Amino acid sequence: MRDALWRMTAAAQAEAVRTAEVSAVELIDSHLDRIAEVNPRVNAVTQLLAERARAAAARLDRRRAAGEALGPLAGVPFTVKESTAVEGVPTTFGTERFRGLVAPADAPPVARLRAAGAVPIGHGNIPTLILAGMHTRSELFGDTVNPWDGSRTPGGSSGGDAVAVATGMAALGLGNDSGGSVRIPAQFCGVAGLKPSTGRFPADHRVFGPDDPGPASQMLVTDGPLARSVGDLRLAYEVLAGTDPRDPRAVPVPAYGEPLPGPVKVAVVADPGGHGVHPTVRAAVATAADALRDAGYDVREVPDVPRLDEALDAYGRITVTEFAPSWPVVRTLLGKGGDRYIGMAMERTPPASADAFMKLMGSWLGIRRSWAEFLHEYPLLLGPVFTEPPVEPGLESRDRPGRDRVASGMRLCTVTSFVGVPGVAVPTGTADGLPCGVQIVGRAFREDLCLDAAQAIEDRLGVLTPVDPRAGGRSGRGLGSGSRSGQALTS
Repeated sequence: MRDALWRMTAAAQAEAVRTAEVSAVELIDSHLDRIAEVNPRVNAVTQLLAERARAAAARLDRRRAAGEALGPLAGVPFTVKESTAVEGVPTTFGTERFRGLVAPADAPPVARLRAAGAVPIGHGNIPTLILAGMHTRSELFGDTVNPWDGSRTPGGSSGGDAVAVATGMAALGLGNDSGGSVRIPAQFCGVAGLKPSTGRFPADHRVFGPDDPGPASQMLVTDGPLARSVGDLRLAYEVLAGTDPRDPRAVPVPAYGEPLPGPVKVAVVADPGGHGVHPTVRAAVATAADALRDAGYDVREVPDVPRLDEALDAYGRITVTEFAPSWPVVRTLLGKGGDRYIGMAMERTPPASADAFMKLMGSWLGIRRSWAEFLHEYPLLLGPVFTEPPVEPGLESRDRPGRDRVASGMRLCTVTSFVGVPGVAVPTGTADGLPCGVQIVGRAFREDLCLDAAQAIEDRLGVLTPVDPRAGGRSGRGLGSGSRSGQALTS
């Protein structure tokens, strides 16, 4: 039984612990065994919290033995992005400079997961300072490997958490997303991921001191979970939603809204902005659209999303302007070559003047209004996460054409982060041995509609992971709904 525990869904793991079918310690040990077997091949878990996790699990077992009711995530192990605080553990950001930056308290989403019974089992690798690129490679911990194909990036910046979930080293991952950092690794690794509405989950990103960041960092960065199934993603969503006095941005909106009348309309845009889309990605969108039609949704192809190019330009100019004063210092922390990704953006987009910045803030609101009007007509939008299959590691930092290609590929993620609406990445299958996926975007604070649609897709197309990694090439068959028996790991 213990060997099979890590393969179970998070919901099933928690139920088994609550009902004493297994102990929380057994569940954690099963995952620690899986980490020992797999992590040397993929390098996703950076700071393993083995003894702390066992101790937390033992406390849960004692509470259950005493007759206490356990939470909805009782005993479920989760990883935490290397940039998010876990009490008593360094928040290194993947850089040597912060190796000793021990967190005095859990970040709000970590605290909420822990309060629900979940157990932090380790940190997940990231690009250095989250700024070195889309590929998960940090100065402190090195490269994380895509378990499906070692020659392709797992994405980022929450790549370590996506790989940990995809390979069964953790049932859940906690990442964050300001332009695709949860959804892109979800697509590239064959798992599900949620970027919530701005203000849905409480957070506190003041890692380096008491001062809050500027408006772009406050509005764009949202913490979000990764899971192997949409049901587990929903479970994490229900735990993470709410308010916290440490975050006045978090609003007390119900996790579930009123049902919409009639069949829910879904707008389909396979090629946002008309900048090009790979045939396998277009096919994934078409497959997901057919699944939603079969589920009773009113699926309609539309010409495009609102004001995409204008939004991308405003996003770039606002973030560069906010970031420019600290760049001379920050670039020294990124390690050799780690400054190329942001450096190319700084060269292309000069900081805006004060007057121009004020106008950009007005444009930001206008673009959000246009999207609100679009989503009033179409409560859901179906489109790509990334408009190509997983690309090679470091493409975005290699040269300007590579950077432009990656920026174009993530464009729907970027604009939906900019307008603050929720998006759920969900797998649709595989092509050429690599996972494919789409995202469902919804109205602000209607994550429930996105999750419902993603569940309809998953119900018809299946679950891809957990998967056994093969670092040298394409992975073996996954251990998701289509396969319940593992294959031996191979070099």
